Amino acid sequence: MPEAPPDPRPPVITPIRVLAGLCLLAPFVALLWVDSYSRMTPAFIGIPFFYWYQMAWVPVAAALTYTAYALVRREERARKGGGAK
Repeated sequence: MPEAPPDPRPPVITPIRVLAGLCLLAPFVALLWVDSYSRMTPAFIGIPFFYWYQMAWVPVAAALTYTAYALVRREERARKGGGAK
């Protein structure tokens, strides 16, 4: 079974892709900027801020990653002519 030829058009940077990139960049910036959360207060159910802030980013990062995936997938479908699936 022959493979489909590669798309000769170069990838285009669209506002959707920029938004998807920002969704992926936000957790990195938030968690690598340690000075912004390296403190003990405010505590949440006895857990220091330093720990619960990082744990709060786990579901947020998952949601942002899914959002970026959905945006790029939708944009790719529209670019290829709205194919099925």
